[in-house]
Amino acid sequence: MNIVSIICIAILLLLIVFLFRKIGSNTATNLFKVSIKAVANNKMRSFLSMLGIIIGVSAVIIMMSIGQGSKESIRQELSTMGTNLLTIRPGADMRGGVRQDPSSMQTLKMADYERIMREKKFVTKVSPEVTASGQVIYGNNNTNTTVYGESTDYLDIKLWDVEEGTCFTEEDVKKASKRVVVGATIVKELFGEHTDPIGKTIRFKSIPMTIVGVLKSKGYNNWGMDQDNVIIAPYTTVMKRIAAQTWFSSINCSAVTEELSDAAIEELTQMLRDNHKLKGEAEDDFTIRSQAEFMETMSSTMDMVTLILVVAAAFSLLVAGIGIMNIMLVSVTERTKEIGLRMAVGATGSIISFQFLIESVLISITGGLIGILFGCAVSEFVVPMLGMPSSVPAWSIIVSFLVCVFIGVAFGYIPALKAARMDPIEAIRHE
Repeated sequence: MNIVSIICIAILLLLIVFLFRKIGSNTATNLFKVSIKAVANNKMRSFLSMLGIIIGVSAVIIMMSIGQGSKESIRQELSTMGTNLLTIRPGADMRGGVRQDPSSMQTLKMADYERIMREKKFVTKVSPEVTASGQVIYGNNNTNTTVYGESTDYLDIKLWDVEEGTCFTEEDVKKASKRVVVGATIVKELFGEHTDPIGKTIRFKSIPMTIVGVLKSKGYNNWGMDQDNVIIAPYTTVMKRIAAQTWFSSINCSAVTEELSDAAIEELTQMLRDNHKLKGEAEDDFTIRSQAEFMETMSSTMDMVTLILVVAAAFSLLVAGIGIMNIMLVSVTERTKEIGLRMAVGATGSIISFQFLIESVLISITGGLIGILFGCAVSEFVVPMLGMPSSVPAWSIIVSFLVCVFIGVAFGYIPALKAARMDPIEAIRHE
């Protein structure tokens, strides 16, 4: 028995103890028996009342599990890139009163990379990045891909392993050699399954490149992007032979530790501002983002999406509560004569009201428990089969149980009050 079950049982026991102390153990026991019998005598009506609760609770748990599972999946995927990853990108700039697109800016230069390498204290690995997209060809086969120009530190920064062969070397970077590492998708598209591509030459924009290594497969990410459809080459090769540019599209860095990411950002900011001769209040012409910051942003976004989904699902619980109140009002009307007889033999208004409250809570909690079981079953077995991440948070079960108790009390109160305020003589005369 897990902690969630213990908490739910504890809440139920507290309610029972409260009732027993309020009206006495014998009276409470009799009320439970009468309430259970009343619910059992109207099986179909009771089940239809529960159905709204079952659907509502199930929907809430499923939505929460998908939201939580998606958040955990995104965090896990981002953590595979390194939780201490820092990314420097060009910042937007104003030219002629028009704000420029950051991707078109040329503010990150070789001097920036060299200074970071020379003066870094809170940064361990650094890789400038230049990219080029196009068609890669081998024999009669071809596919579209992106070539990433990087340093030898790139694979360490991204926590990526070479499965076959080796990575290019510092000497390759200095000579701008045409030696590359490719992803599993490139191998599959150009060479087919179970083929050794090491040493073979491919062409990208008419530039011949020799494969020296194959990366370990990462598959698709949560945004549907194939992470294995890449070619990684020395950044000097891409700058000089392919892109013909002197600036970087970004610079990837690794902080010494995740805890020192803020110190590393401050250090990098100061270096780049000095290099770019930015004084005083001048706006940065670059942006630095940490992986932790990105993870926090994505988590906040997923929390908001989950909240919206849960609120939408929770409306069915409101409808279910109204349904329970309607059924209980009908029950009070049908049992008017019974209520009058019980009052005539000494039952007080509070005893009568507790009886109908117990019936309402009994219907609500029973429906809630069935809904919790159904929602957890769908989240654990059906949702993963549909290719969606799922993780049922324990607190969602506790909250669902508490909501069911609240619905039973809140929507059973008016019918219970109506029953308690009946005039016994008029009730006995009722036909």
